[in-house]
Amino acid sequence: MEARRHVALKESIRSIPDYPKPGIIFRDITTLLSDPRSFRRAVDSLVHPFAGGRIDQVAGIEARGFILGGAVAHQLSTGFVPIRKKGKLPHKTVSMAYALEYGTDEIEIHVDAVKAGDRVILVDDLIATGGTATAAVNLLRGMGAEIVAACFVIDLPEIGGAQRLRDLGVPVRTLMEFEGH
Repeated sequence: MEARRHVALKESIRSIPDYPKPGIIFRDITTLLSDPRSFRRAVDSLVHPFAGGRIDQVAGIEARGFILGGAVAHQLSTGFVPIRKKGKLPHKTVSMAYALEYGTDEIEIHVDAVKAGDRVILVDDLIATGGTATAAVNLLRGMGAEIVAACFVIDLPEIGGAQRLRDLGVPVRTLMEFEGH
């Protein structure tokens, strides 16, 4: 049954060739989000392994991680922590820089978003290189949080981001894989 659900979910993803540049196939989850049944199945599948366990916060990476993470937090009756690009949060923040293909970027969260010992699930739509997710893990751990898992709808395993997180000791849950970049 679970495998059939994930096939149906995979079919709800729109693939856009040569976006944002030639040779890249963009995996667009907005089609999944706009379909009530697919959206519900995705959230339920992300929540299932953690239902009934102790989760203190769900942290979502800007921007699609906000949509999915908020829904996951609601289902688990936990708080939600937005992880944003630098300069977007109004209160005192803690930030973490990370490498991009050409240059660097920074993410941040409020200084009081998590407490030492909080059990946190990290959520985003897709894991590719793992740069942003790795920075988010390091940021949350630096604040004393325990990362229970990192959850994504889509994994691009050839790029290696999920393995990068596993190498940091973070369990990774994905609902589907796509080949390529």
